[in-house]
Amino acid sequence: MPSELFQPIKLRDLTLPNRIVIAPMCQYSADKGNASDWHVVHLGHLSLSGAGLLIIEATAVEAPGRITPYCLGLYSDEHEEALARVLKVVRSYSDMPVGLQLGHAGRKASMMRPSDGRGMVPPEKGGWQTRAASAAAFSDGWPHPKAMDRQAMDEVIAAFVQATRRCTRLGIDLLEIHSAHGYLLSSFLSPLANLRTDQYGGSLENRMRFPLEVFKAVREAWPEERPLGVRFNGTDWMEGGITPDEAVRYASELARRGCDYVDVSSGGNGFAKIPNGPGYQVPFASRVKSEVGIPTMAVGLIRAAQHAEAIVRGGQADMVAIGRGFLNDPRWPWHAAEALGEKINVPHQYVRAAVSADIPDWTR
Repeated sequence: MPSELFQPIKLRDLTLPNRIVIAPMCQYSADKGNASDWHVVHLGHLSLSGAGLLIIEATAVEAPGRITPYCLGLYSDEHEEALARVLKVVRSYSDMPVGLQLGHAGRKASMMRPSDGRGMVPPEKGGWQTRAASAAAFSDGWPHPKAMDRQAMDEVIAAFVQATRRCTRLGIDLLEIHSAHGYLLSSFLSPLANLRTDQYGGSLENRMRFPLEVFKAVREAWPEERPLGVRFNGTDWMEGGITPDEAVRYASELARRGCDYVDVSSGGNGFAKIPNGPGYQVPFASRVKSEVGIPTMAVGLIRAAQHAEAIVRGGQADMVAIGRGFLNDPRWPWHAAEALGEKINVPHQYVRAAVSADIPDWTR
């Protein structure tokens, strides 16, 4: 029986050759927001893996929206030129579709990169004032963000639109809006972070309002033929946080506005006890898929090829996004194809190394 994981999927005018997605993974290797030689190496070797789609890491739409001082940005001509240089090299050797995740870190911006420790970067060391849905600190001992007023919201929307236009010029094939993990748009959605008493707080309808305004503006700025997706939380894993019922409603509103797929993740709006394990977030994606009908991506410690195959074959999700599994095994699709009895395209330089590739007799 043919593998479902290796069947193509069409999103608007973009056809992915299989359902394996390289999830966006922060690399903390940018220079003042500029993509570096590390990105040439990192994205370059992943683009040779045979996955159906490669999504570039969370990329800030404005300087205060970077998670760390070392995160990618796309809010200047210099940033656009730096990323264009990386993409030129990557595309010289791979025809893999390339997506990009646009985001704003909100109250979780100005953080130290993981290799330097945990917590916020102090102002005297280059840190900055963060802004979010409310002036509520992420946790005890963390600085308070500045609550966004209408002008600040309009500035962020304009920044998302400008970054979207840069992605159009860069030839990015697919965009994903980061609305998960406690970052800016997630902080509007979650009652744990959104304490507002105006039309942007309280009910879910109000809490969704600003994230949906951002989505609408990006969809209008993004070429009609190119797909646009959203990553958001299926749960906060904390009492009083966003619930699976609310995640389904958010997905429904996104679908009504032209969203092409959703990537259902979880957590990040506080220090929660998360029951990590293979596929621990799949049930949230499965529920969204069954109740909303929108193409859905599952993510979360999916390592085994047979597990990914079961998720797609069982109708729990349409695509499987893998992050840390790719860092551990950059040829994950090769090995998945071998395990599932499929053939996969491999760069001619590597063809003799891949058991799952068609190998011409003369190369043996």
